[in-house]
Amino acid sequence: MTRLKSDFLYLGLFLLVVLAVGFTIGFVFRPGDWYLALNKPFFTPPGWVFGPVWTIVYILIAVAGWRTFVTEGASAPAFRLWLVQMLLNWAWTPVFFGAQLILPALVIILALLATTVLFMIRSRDRIATACFAPYALWLTFASSLNLAVAILN
Repeated sequence: MTRLKSDFLYLGLFLLVVLAVGFTIGFVFRPGDWYLALNKPFFTPPGWVFGPVWTIVYILIAVAGWRTFVTEGASAPAFRLWLVQMLLNWAWTPVFFGAQLILPALVIILALLATTVLFMIRSRDRIATACFAPYALWLTFASSLNLAVAILN
């Protein structure tokens, strides 16, 4: 198998895992009545926004992970940061929506944002870094939402 072909197989694997796990978590831990009853800030977007945004963000996360894996390797500091941010990303929804723990979820999302920024600093791949820029902006917004919900409730 050629290197190019194996690289694209890895891309498919990254896309499959990131999207499948992300969507499964989102399907299992839906906002529900608890979230609807919370006081939310004026800047809370309509619910339909989250699905398309997270789809795009997860694709960008997968591409960044794939590029880091193939260019720097699985033992590289940047790839390890990518793995940590992925685990934090997947942990937030069960904590916030599943366990209904607003403050611990805030700690998770702030750690996620910090890890994402650190990945962008440590990554040697400019495309991977660029893929994380919209993600970091979205996480900043989502962190603000989480903080506002914590304050209002």
